Amino acid sequence: MSMGIESGVSPITSGQEASRELGLQWRRLTRTATAIAVLTSPAAFVWMHYHLGWGVGWSLVATFLLVAAYRGLVEVVLRKMIPWPSLFGTDDAQLRADDAMARRRAWTWRSLYRKVAFFGGLLLTIVTAMYLVRIAKGQSPSYSDTAGDAWSAIANAFSSPQLWIQLLLLPMLLLINFAILFGPLMLMGIMQIQGFEPGEADWGVRLDDVRGQAEAKEEVRRVVSLWQSGEAFERAGGKRERGLLFLGAPGTGKTMLAKAIATGFNSPFVSIPGSGFAQTFMGMDAVIVRYLARKAKKLARKWGGQCIVFIDEIDAVGMRRASLGGHEPVGATAQSFHDFCFYGPNGALTATGDLVLETRAWRERLFAERAAKPAPSFVRRFGAIVNQAFPGMMGGGGQLALNQLLVVMDGIDNPPLSRRVPTRLINTFLDAVWVVPRRVGRVSLRLPAPHPRDEQIYFIGATNVPLDALDPALTRPGRMGRHVWLQTPTKRDRMDIFDLYLDKVDHDEDLDTPKRRDEIARITNGYSPAMIEQVCSMALTYAHHDGREAFQWHDLVEATTTIESGMAIGIEYIPEETRAVAIHEAGHAVAAHAYMKEVESTRLSIRRRGAALGHHQALEKEERFSSWRHEEIGRLVWALGAMAAERVFYGENSTGVGGDVQSATARAAWMVGACAMGPEPIELDGRFDDESFEQTRARIAKRFQAIGAQIMNRTGGGGPFAQDPITGVLGDKEQRELVAEILGQAYVAAHNLIAHNRAGVEKVADTLVERRELHGDEILELLDSANLQVPEVDMTKDEAWPKL
Repeated sequence: MSMGIESGVSPITSGQEASRELGLQWRRLTRTATAIAVLTSPAAFVWMHYHLGWGVGWSLVATFLLVAAYRGLVEVVLRKMIPWPSLFGTDDAQLRADDAMARRRAWTWRSLYRKVAFFGGLLLTIVTAMYLVRIAKGQSPSYSDTAGDAWSAIANAFSSPQLWIQLLLLPMLLLINFAILFGPLMLMGIMQIQGFEPGEADWGVRLDDVRGQAEAKEEVRRVVSLWQSGEAFERAGGKRERGLLFLGAPGTGKTMLAKAIATGFNSPFVSIPGSGFAQTFMGMDAVIVRYLARKAKKLARKWGGQCIVFIDEIDAVGMRRASLGGHEPVGATAQSFHDFCFYGPNGALTATGDLVLETRAWRERLFAERAAKPAPSFVRRFGAIVNQAFPGMMGGGGQLALNQLLVVMDGIDNPPLSRRVPTRLINTFLDAVWVVPRRVGRVSLRLPAPHPRDEQIYFIGATNVPLDALDPALTRPGRMGRHVWLQTPTKRDRMDIFDLYLDKVDHDEDLDTPKRRDEIARITNGYSPAMIEQVCSMALTYAHHDGREAFQWHDLVEATTTIESGMAIGIEYIPEETRAVAIHEAGHAVAAHAYMKEVESTRLSIRRRGAALGHHQALEKEERFSSWRHEEIGRLVWALGAMAAERVFYGENSTGVGGDVQSATARAAWMVGACAMGPEPIELDGRFDDESFEQTRARIAKRFQAIGAQIMNRTGGGGPFAQDPITGVLGDKEQRELVAEILGQAYVAAHNLIAHNRAGVEKVADTLVERRELHGDEILELLDSANLQVPEVDMTKDEAWPKL
């Protein structure tokens, strides 16, 4: 065991004491050397003043510089011979300050002597070369005369005005060439940076105008209130957030919320789209970032020290720094059935566009579909390769911009360069001359370190990509570490948004009743705030075209259907086809009303809009994140209800059921392959004479499979059958049988429902033929008046089985 440990003194403590003692010895040595240099300085003054004949002033200056240079040389030599003290862990602040000053002095004189040695060696080389040239010419020069001539030539050259003019013109010419080549391109990027001072621009948006985002607004209020007056919070030890990141699908109000913050914050507001950082040539995007930071700081200084920087679509510059192959989309795993069957702008479950069911998963997918589609994988890879050689090309540049943006966000409150450089130069000079002490008593003889900037720059970013697609360095705490998710508007949110926009336009008083407001929110499945505003404006357009001051319910309905499906096409079906389409859509509506108790119908139509001859839309009564097996079975019955209705009324089905069959097949396969949902257990009661219970159940299961096998879509190729797990399920014999059995069960249920309620289905179809389009409560009232009943079916009887 070592002596230090035996005596109770650790090696670390012993090393610290030795370093502290070395530091104290250095302090004494430094002061002694300085005192010796000062005491010998009169001799240098006398020599320069009396022997060289210099004036008193010049002699004093020269003596001062000579003492400093001599002292600096001694310091450099001593530091080479004696080790530096390591003061890590030492609590002596004075000793640490002396050590920092000594290191700064040593660095200053070491670098100065190196420059002197370099230029002295260069001058010596020039003089020697001139001396040798003169000897080669047969002259007999003296070395001192040659040195004097060389010095005179150099002095004359540097005293020439032409030389200084050329030296000044060179950087100006470089700057002009840069402006000519890159100026127009850079100007295009700079012009996208918009700065707004308080009172200069009013977007007419307040925080209360952002509707349907109660949680997001409350989170924003917490952060912004600390931005505006968080001094007490900081005195209590807190740290204000530097940035906010708005996440959400397109159309959920991210930009509107940022404008509301800027309007209510009463501070400068600087905005730039993420694409504004994309520049053609390397390094220009970093210049754009620096210009953005400079503009924000300038406005902050002008307006009390605060400024907001809003970067819309920040994913254009802040995507994860991926490998050469490019960034692949995040979240490719299917989360809902809408990942397989999602057709058209309204996200229909069928390719014909006649079935729409609003769920949370459907709404999230619908809003995501409104975003710009990512480039194909091979395009992203090619773009990544090109950008290795030509950053900025192919839309994949911005890595320099991202790196510079991160640096700017971290150093936004750094002391300004205009303060740091003079302070450092003056303090370094005072330290290097040795004779000016660092402190006299309590009075410091050095300039104080510049304080951080008083300006506070806050960053707000908005994006519709997943959070894990952004660079973690951008989204970490201290940068954009506070994340605010803006959800897609639910039915309740849509009511709140309609309350805002309906109050701004003239409308019939009937639309102000709670019943109507609820109905309006139900029929506007998947609407964004911008779409709701457009609906109100379009409804008023219809009213004014008819000479009315205010719009009514039917104007609003016409506006919603036009926005969703386009203008109704004025095609008159032949009477037989009109009734057939009505029977088809009535089958969907009746099946949904009977088997989907968690859902309510919102729209039923036989007017052709787009490619759909008619359509049925429904809405989940409550927001759900998952569904039960019986609910998925109900949706199968809903999809096959139209085919069952055609079979019951016409004895055969039309080609119009193709989309329904494809969607039902995909849903059944998804249930079996992804959700572990098998067919409905077959329950049998009673006695059996000719065959056993198990044989009867097997026979019934085979009959379900036979019906389902005939219904099952097996065209393959595209659509939902190009993706797993559906392709895998349908390619497996055992699982395909389970899918067929589920389809058979769903169709038998739909067929018996329609057959049992034939009169009610006919009533719905007749009303639809007459009205052409039904919305909201009028659909529910019609379906309730049909007195629909789900029949009890005995599968052992042949009359329970449909004929296919």
